[in-house]
Amino acid sequence: MANQNQPTRIRPDHLLEFCTRVFAHLDVPEDDAWISADVLVSANLRGVDSHGVARLKRYVAGLRSGQMLPRPQVQVVHETGDTALLDGGGGLGQPIGVRGMKLALEKAQQNGTGFVTVRNSNHFGIAGYYPLMAAKEGLVGLAVTNARPSMSPTFGAQPMLGTNPIAFAAPSDMPFPFCFDGATTIAQRGKIEVAARAEKPVPAGWVIDDQGRDMTDPDVILEGLTNETASMLPLGGAGEAMAGYKGYGLAVIVEILSAALSGGPFMHGLSGLNADGSPAPHRLGHYFLAIDVTHYVPLDVFRGIVGNMARELQASKKAQGAERIYVAGEKEYERELAVRAKGVPVNANLRKTLVFLRDKLSVPGYEAYF
Repeated sequence: MANQNQPTRIRPDHLLEFCTRVFAHLDVPEDDAWISADVLVSANLRGVDSHGVARLKRYVAGLRSGQMLPRPQVQVVHETGDTALLDGGGGLGQPIGVRGMKLALEKAQQNGTGFVTVRNSNHFGIAGYYPLMAAKEGLVGLAVTNARPSMSPTFGAQPMLGTNPIAFAAPSDMPFPFCFDGATTIAQRGKIEVAARAEKPVPAGWVIDDQGRDMTDPDVILEGLTNETASMLPLGGAGEAMAGYKGYGLAVIVEILSAALSGGPFMHGLSGLNADGSPAPHRLGHYFLAIDVTHYVPLDVFRGIVGNMARELQASKKAQGAERIYVAGEKEYERELAVRAKGVPVNANLRKTLVFLRDKLSVPGYEAYF
C-alpha cells in the first residue's frame, strides 16, 4: 500500500493490461486500445511520468464527452510516393500517430524518405514514441505536434502556442538509440500536473501570469492555463537575455509543420472548446519524418558514427562536481531497465485516480494491482 513517503510499485504489464481494458471499455477497438495504453506505459518506463498513466483520466473524459472519438474514420487525403496527408477523424492521437509514423517508415524504406502530415487528431502522448519506432527499424525518425495554447511569445503574457514538442531518434551501436524528446517550453503542462499531484510548487521562471509575474502554485497555474491568466515560458525563459526567442521560434516552426502543412487549425483553433465552452475535438496536427540511412551509407557505418559521437561526448571533460555526462536517450534507457525490474512508481494521488477509474468504469480484476 502507498503511504505519504513511499509510492506503490506496479508492474508495467499490469498497467498496460489495465489501461487497455479501460480504453476497450469505452468502445476503442482492441488494437487501438493496446496502442493507446502502450504509449502511456512507455512514458512511465522512460521516466516521462507527466505523459504516463496519469493521463488516462484525461483520455477517459475526452472519450466520454465526444472530444475524442473511439472509432474515427481515418482517411488518406492526399498521397505521393514519399508524402501523405492523413485526416485523423477526431480520434485518439496515439493510434493515429502510430499509423502516420508507420506510413512514413514504409515510404522511407521504398524511397529513402517518408513525410507524413496529420490533421484533425488529438494529443498523441509521449512524442519520442514515434521516432523510436523508426530507430528500432534502423531508420532515423522525427515527430512534432502542435497543442492547445499554453506558451506566450517572447515579450508576451498570453498563451498563444502549445508546448509543441520536437522528438528525434537515430539508431546507434550503443545499447540504446539516440533519442531527443523535448517541449519547446521550459517545462510542459504535464510537469505542472505532476507537481500538483505531488502537492509541490514549481520553480520560478517556468510560468508567468497575465502581467508577466512568476507563478509557482501548480493548482493556480493549471486554472490559469485554462482561463488564459497564466502562460508557460519558451525555452530560454522570459525576454531575450537567455535567448527565449529560440524556444519561441522553434514552437512556431512546429506549428507551421503541424498546421500549415496539413491545412489544419492552429493556436487558439486547437482549444478543444466550442463557442459555448462545451468540449470539442482539439483537431491537432502532427508531422512525421522517416529517413532510411541505407540510401546514404551502410547502416553499420551510420550506427558506428552515432555511437562514436555519443562516446566522445560522454568522455569529454566534466564540470566541477559533475560525475557523468549523458547523451539523449541514455537516462531513459537506464530508467526503463530499473522500472521494468522494480515496477512503475505510483504516488498516493495517482493511485486514487486509478482506483476511481477502475470502480467508476466497472473494470473488475485489478483490485490486487492498486
